[in-house]
Amino acid sequence: MKKFLRILAITGIVIAGIIAVVTLFAFVFLKTWKPFGGKASKADRKNYAERASNFDGKKFHNEQDFSVMSMSKNPEPDPFTFSNNPSRPDFEFPVKQPDFITTPQEKPALDEVKVTWFGHSSLLLEMHGLRILIDPVFSEVISPVFWIGSRRFSHPGFKISELPEIDILLLSHDHYDHLDYDVICEIDKKVKHYIVPLGVENHLKRWKVKSEKITNMAWWEETEYEGLTIGCTPAQHFSGRHLTDNMSTLWASWVFKDEYHRIFESGDSGWNSHWQKIHEKYGDFDFAMMECGQYDVQWPLVHSFPEQSVEAAKILGAKLAMPIHWGAIILSRHGWDDSVERFLLAAEKEGITVITPYISQTANLKTPVLYTERWWRRDTVSLLR
Repeated sequence: MKKFLRILAITGIVIAGIIAVVTLFAFVFLKTWKPFGGKASKADRKNYAERASNFDGKKFHNEQDFSVMSMSKNPEPDPFTFSNNPSRPDFEFPVKQPDFITTPQEKPALDEVKVTWFGHSSLLLEMHGLRILIDPVFSEVISPVFWIGSRRFSHPGFKISELPEIDILLLSHDHYDHLDYDVICEIDKKVKHYIVPLGVENHLKRWKVKSEKITNMAWWEETEYEGLTIGCTPAQHFSGRHLTDNMSTLWASWVFKDEYHRIFESGDSGWNSHWQKIHEKYGDFDFAMMECGQYDVQWPLVHSFPEQSVEAAKILGAKLAMPIHWGAIILSRHGWDDSVERFLLAAEKEGITVITPYISQTANLKTPVLYTERWWRRDTVSLLR
């Protein structure tokens, strides 16, 4: 009996030691691993509370009751599922060369709008003579560590070093599929200025981005950059880059406005009344880039279903729309083409014109009809091979 108790005691000590080592490792990892980013100081949080009505001193909140996961143990299946395809395509997506590769010296005209989509929510918006890079994510694995996480199934077809000089790098929130540590470190020297929601600036600062290059914004705040007005507007989502920082930074949608155009970028957002409020403030939009993928009945408030994205575009008075947040990364269970096909079907019913440029194809909004090819469909892909 004594021998058994001795073995039991030793086993307990070993287990306790393992737990202590794992706990210590986790603590050190969370504190030192740079891709996790930085955190707000006490002075930062005081500043956020003064500027953002949805900040309680510790965390940001959505305008209405919100939970990441559905409270229902057995949610009803999505009744509008269109695609029977798996979540990953079994072929390589065709890729075009963007204008900054084919005509590197050509700067956007003041009254011109161009957009280059790199898959998912990574975009280059060119308007008011400026280049605005939005949520650039080009890493192979979407994760804080390269050996775990969602792996890309499409690629933009160029090297990060080939990106042009960027006037503004804008971020919608700090999730890994929108904020890429490696990309920030590699292209910071090309970026003149960053615009981010409250709190996200601390990640950039930890990654050695100079404070004077960063503007942080609360919902409904506006800033001006060389004559272009940029408005930070609400979205319904959440934030966080590790286990203990959930909702500690803000998430947002964005408005870009000059004397020629009014452009909207949705960020990540579930359905809520903020679409109407944005329209009340800014009126109709010439072009709206709307997230329409990675939805699920188990997290119905986090991402909009494609039909909701189209309804939001309609509320925003969008003359032209483009689906984003699809075509590169798996974060849900729906078919890889379910989101874009449903978006197109709903937009057709509402009479909204939709462009679907190839990955890395630069679309000039003066001629939207040139970018309506449904290139991902099997018959089209076969012809391209």
